[in-house]
Amino acid sequence: MISREFVKVPKERIAVVIGRRGEVKKYLEKETKTKITVNSRTGEVIIENTPKTDDPLAVWKARDVILAIGRGFSPERAKRLLKDGQLIEIIDISQFTGRSKNSLRRVKGRIIGENGKTRKIIEETTGVSLSIYGRTVTLIGDYEWIRIAKKAIMMLIEGAPHGTVYRFLSKVRREYKREKFSILRPIES
Repeated sequence: MISREFVKVPKERIAVVIGRRGEVKKYLEKETKTKITVNSRTGEVIIENTPKTDDPLAVWKARDVILAIGRGFSPERAKRLLKDGQLIEIIDISQFTGRSKNSLRRVKGRIIGENGKTRKIIEETTGVSLSIYGRTVTLIGDYEWIRIAKKAIMMLIEGAPHGTVYRFLSKVRREYKREKFSILRPIES
């Protein structure tokens, strides 16, 4: 049975999807055992399984990597999606800012923070990779931490002070560590 996925990539990101001398595309085809066809004119990418495809999720994994590259991630960071348990989530900021370019720029600036501070804190606290590109924020990570990073981003979009967001992330991280270490402690009899 043929499994096929389509992705539309912004034209300025097509070269990154293909890579120098086609190395990114070839690597992705080799790792997922899929066939990838890129239309450089339209930005359309087709991912299909092949007789060698042995992972039922291979076409989806390749699609997600290409989608991530199209949303501003470097191929190296996007390859994280080839690992089991790694997901991609795209937040369309324009749903919250409307058509106002100034509003979009302000919200993107809040998410990035001064000198990239806010983005860095979200990434380091949650282990989720972020890309702010065009009208979107794209997240790559495992489900639980994407959910937490998304909540922090939504707080920023809704106008919460940065300090409030940092405290939220810090509290979640402390609770995670406490829970993780309580499982590792020996049970007293």
